[in-house]
Amino acid sequence: MNEVDKNARIIWDYMLMHQNPKPMDAIFALGSNDLRVAERAAELYINGFGKYVICAGGNGKASDFPRPEAEMFSGVLLNKGVPAEKIILEKRSTNTGENILFTKTYLEEKGFDFKSFILVQKPYMERRTFAAFCKQWPGPEFIVTSPQISFDDYTTNKSDRDRFIHVMIGDLQRIKEYPAKGFQITQEIPHNVWSAYERLVGLGYIKYVMKTHE
Repeated sequence: MNEVDKNARIIWDYMLMHQNPKPMDAIFALGSNDLRVAERAAELYINGFGKYVICAGGNGKASDFPRPEAEMFSGVLLNKGVPAEKIILEKRSTNTGENILFTKTYLEEKGFDFKSFILVQKPYMERRTFAAFCKQWPGPEFIVTSPQISFDDYTTNKSDRDRFIHVMIGDLQRIKEYPAKGFQITQEIPHNVWSAYERLVGLGYIKYVMKTHE
């Protein structure tokens, strides 16, 4: 295993919350450029883990889609057999915090009163999603899950792997920095995880790293 993959795997493993799905009021697929998130949400719905599926997301900074992420996700859900009347779309949000806050507002406006959620996100964004939801929407019961895929199998293409490592590094930095800004709850970051972060930053994985004054 090369040095990059060795350190990235440490962070990947930390980002996973290892929470087991159980039936909730709704399945909430947060915006992403990975349609496997929508496939996981559809799988959960078909297996009876939620009564509705919420898709959140417009076109974020890293989006590759020609249409809002929520619409792209909805297409996957429909193809997998989720009824159209059970799909709720929030199409304005452009980041994780907005996914949560805009969806909360939209559901209130439409008269939905869900008390529990299964949050679905990319594997390496589970922990950030957990921390953000705890802060931005306290109250509902929730668990976080993701497509059931390993680090090695997530992508075998080097350019795609480099891209998600850049994103993952940015997310880990935000787990550290965002509690002070009021965006997330505090999460303990083990020494070996932060050391892996520093090694990858030193290797040039800084595309989504914030300057400390931001």
